[in-house]
Amino acid sequence: MVAAEFPGVTLIRSAVNTGFSGGNNIAFEGMTADYAFLLNSDAACHPGAIDKLIQFGDENPKVGLFGPKVLNPDGSLQYSCRRWPTFAAGMFRNVYLGKLFPNNKPAADYLMQDFDHAETREVDWLSGCALVIRSKCMEQIGTLDDKTFFFYCEDMDWSLRAAQAGWQVTYFPGAVVTHAIGKSSDNAAEKMILEHSRSMLKFYRKHQKFFQDKVPALMRPFVPAGIFARAYVRIARRRYINPIFNIFRRRRPAHEQAR
Repeated sequence: MVAAEFPGVTLIRSAVNTGFSGGNNIAFEGMTADYAFLLNSDAACHPGAIDKLIQFGDENPKVGLFGPKVLNPDGSLQYSCRRWPTFAAGMFRNVYLGKLFPNNKPAADYLMQDFDHAETREVDWLSGCALVIRSKCMEQIGTLDDKTFFFYCEDMDWSLRAAQAGWQVTYFPGAVVTHAIGKSSDNAAEKMILEHSRSMLKFYRKHQKFFQDKVPALMRPFVPAGIFARAYVRIARRRYINPIFNIFRRRRPAHEQAR
């Protein structure tokens, strides 16, 4: 379809699935442009977004990585720029402890919920769902680490490497993208949860020295177990707990469900 309907596009066919990192790295080979724009298959640019991103890059030469404002399909904000994860944030994020304490500070700090995402700001890391890298930055820090990351956390790794090399990592809300998060991985959700956990562990081990002040010394030996315990809690919630809640929701009158 791409070859037939978009003859001006360079179509790269790969015989094997090399993952997010490997797939993008294939596209980077022989690149001559000033910027590369990573855009997920379940994301779409709003009118003028790409032009605005390029203009922002041209006007801010110290910025190596930058990303647009990202919205969910219903128009709500998607938290695409974040602070570095902490041990406390891991305890509350995407587990039932977070449901019990929805306004907990560790998760809110991680998601950067303390600002309205309406202003340009230098951040710790940006989501790879819609991410621009300057070619000069990539020449210095290298492409995505496809030796370590097959899927997930390569965007965190890239952001950290860029910052450590002296480049700014910046959130730019002047350009907007809508991202139907999870649509490209919903058919294998549990597999993706485990893959994310494996990538998180690889990221932590690769940058363990950087995270020494973010994880209490007594808890560091338990980080691997904690990462995978969190993953299996999410899987159990998906397999067993959510279906039970859905049964009770269906039994309630429609007007009560709306509340």
